[in-house]
Amino acid sequence: MWKIFTLISESYRFAWNVLINNRLRTSLSLLGIAIGIFAIISVYAIVDSLERNIRSSVDTIGTDVVFVQKWPWGGGDGADGYEWWKYFQRSEVSHEDFKKLLNRRLNSAQYMGYAAGTKGTVKYQNSNVENASIEGITFEVGLIFSKAEQLEVGRYFSEKETRLGKPVCIIGSDVSRGLFGDKDPIGRSIIAFGRQFSVIGVLDKQGSSLVGESDDSKIFIPVSLLISIRGDKLSGSSIQFKAKENVSLELLKDEVKQNMRAIRRLSPRAEDDFSINESSIISGGLDTMFSAIGIAGTIIGGFSILVGGFGIANIMFVSVRERTGQIGIQKALGAKNSFILLQFLVESTLLSILGGILGILFVSILISVASLYSEFELAMSLENIFTGIGLSALIGLVSGLAPATMAAKLDPVDAIRFNQ
Repeated sequence: MWKIFTLISESYRFAWNVLINNRLRTSLSLLGIAIGIFAIISVYAIVDSLERNIRSSVDTIGTDVVFVQKWPWGGGDGADGYEWWKYFQRSEVSHEDFKKLLNRRLNSAQYMGYAAGTKGTVKYQNSNVENASIEGITFEVGLIFSKAEQLEVGRYFSEKETRLGKPVCIIGSDVSRGLFGDKDPIGRSIIAFGRQFSVIGVLDKQGSSLVGESDDSKIFIPVSLLISIRGDKLSGSSIQFKAKENVSLELLKDEVKQNMRAIRRLSPRAEDDFSINESSIISGGLDTMFSAIGIAGTIIGGFSILVGGFGIANIMFVSVRERTGQIGIQKALGAKNSFILLQFLVESTLLSILGGILGILFVSILISVASLYSEFELAMSLENIFTGIGLSALIGLVSGLAPATMAAKLDPVDAIRFNQ
């Protein structure tokens, strides 16, 4: 073990001296491999950051929540593509559907809520927010998505307020800033649809969501009040179910489907005229999408690394040629083939790792600059760093194998005579 350590140590010392004594050549080689590592690791880092942000947005939907809606997520189940004309003919999931389901008392559901939305102009004194998203919800929606825990100030609806349709509202942070600026909005009244609504709560700022709309630009009111004002002029309606603890989502979906078909009075052979959606539909699509992006990034970055590897191999062949006489002297003094082989392998690997570190430094600079102009968080993970260094070491080892083997096989007498 000590002999191996000494051999590696001596090889490292020889390699380092060569790299230092040939600064220009070393710099060019470093730059070549650095560009390759920069290309592939920057793709990995950006894709990982994008995936992390999107999955975080998906998680807000809830992994134990089922949605009954008019439109399916993820493109539907049509073999010939998204059969939008079929879904377009469906009726929206109504508040009556919700009340009928509520009366049936589903055994698998812990909570069941209803939501529907519309657009409108909201005013406060001389300030207004055009085309605001106004969403009517039942009390249970807040329990399903823990709305009370997301409030910056104020409180959530009471069950009585949502049941009786009281003119109260909870607003997102962007709406609050647009209407009230730095004023405290709690207790103030806003006007929408010609009616006054008292603000009882303001939600924490979420930031832009990569999946659907952010609550920052929404206004929540009791759905019964919204229906009395707008009638059937609502869109995006959904019935939402949260599964009981230790109840599988499949069991909940089956029970919801059976009851919805009964409520809609569908014959056994008739297709569903509603869709049952869940977050796994989005997650499954994300797995496929990011897998494809990762493969594409690997191929594109792979070509850059390949070019860098060829550059290192070329430099190592030149190095062997320049040091042929030195190799002959080392062998004449008793150096074994393994020492010569290891000497050049360490040199090529060290050169490649230094280039990889430089490439990772370039990536960190890119991400730092891009984060200043991006709305979602960009970061380079430890996995990205280890991947970059590992790829660098592998490329250096493979690129230096042929030159190192050639150097190790040199005849000492011929090698000494080479430069004479």
